[in-house]
Amino acid sequence: MYALCIITGIAGAIWLGDKRFKTTSPHAKSVVSEVAITAVPCGIIGGRIYHVITSPDAYFGTGGHPFDVIKIWEGGLGIWGAIALGTVGAWWRYRRLAKKLNLPVFSLFMDALAPGVLLAQAVGRFGNWFNHELFGRPLNAPWALEVPVIDRPHGFSAFETFHPTFLYEALWCTLLALILLKFGRFFHSGQIFALYVFGYCVGRLGVESLRIDSAHLVAGLRLNIWVSALVAIGALVAFLRIPKLQQ
Repeated sequence: MYALCIITGIAGAIWLGDKRFKTTSPHAKSVVSEVAITAVPCGIIGGRIYHVITSPDAYFGTGGHPFDVIKIWEGGLGIWGAIALGTVGAWWRYRRLAKKLNLPVFSLFMDALAPGVLLAQAVGRFGNWFNHELFGRPLNAPWALEVPVIDRPHGFSAFETFHPTFLYEALWCTLLALILLKFGRFFHSGQIFALYVFGYCVGRLGVESLRIDSAHLVAGLRLNIWVSALVAIGALVAFLRIPKLQQ
């Protein structure tokens, strides 16, 4: 089910991205799906590499199983690695197509994809529900997630319900996607993608502050909190500089 959620999200992102990008060029038909042939595998590989690097004990530590590295259907895709390597794959493929079809700049292509990628992330997060993973601190509320004893982290076996942090992230991604779809026309080329990265990172900071799954700590904070903060700053700087660079 985790894999099915990921595949469904990717299919939706390709459909919406293609619909948006076709308005930018008469030669843009099917470009998104062609780029996806390269970008999607790169994104999955990048996401898995990031997850394994930041959680090595689960695969190479005591009791770990190195073969489990390839079991992506059991969960474990880091969005930072997925977007980074996926973007590289998309840029390489798009550059080859652009020479043949006289396509617009790559930043416009990424802007067209941004809302769909957010919605794909939202759909993909529901895979965590099926796997009973990536939930937050104990919570007693109507929307709290009930977690079986076997899936509760060490030290939390006495608690039955927890923050459904993956749901929070899915709702945030959906809201951000709707904002970009509604107001994207007011931004310069490249700003929509920068705003996507910035907005996602801001939401991720809140989600990470609630999560209780095991993670590497740097100066007492989860690694993904540091990554979210640094990437958010970089995206904000890019968002503010883009209009000046295009004058």
